[in-house]
Amino acid sequence: MAVTKDFSVASDERILGSGEFVEGLLSEVEKQEKESLRSRRKVVGIPALMKKVVVGEGLKKGDLRSGDRRRGVVKARRLFCQLAVRGRGYSGAEVGRYLGVTTSAVNRLAVSKTLPDLKEYLKLF
Repeated sequence: MAVTKDFSVASDERILGSGEFVEGLLSEVEKQEKESLRSRRKVVGIPALMKKVVVGEGLKKGDLRSGDRRRGVVKARRLFCQLAVRGRGYSGAEVGRYLGVTTSAVNRLAVSKTLPDLKEYLKLF
């Protein structure tokens, strides 16, 4: 990887575009790497995440893993998926196996509109 700056213009042989575009792209990649590495440092087990969500939302232990469609359970399941996949870097497949649902279902919940409670749960870990 050779990143060079000639006459204040950034370039990288892997990227086709202007110097400004290359700089923007490289800074975005660096930001994503830092976020990814930070989330991998704080490894919290899926059962611990589940317990925090269940207790925090006032549910029973098996509610998230059941097929229950009550509003509170669905919200908590969505929150759990967002917390595990987006917040802690687990794959949709890992979370799906734990919940007993498909990877697709987990990924749909994880990328859905971010719940406001997510920030509060992220602070707990």
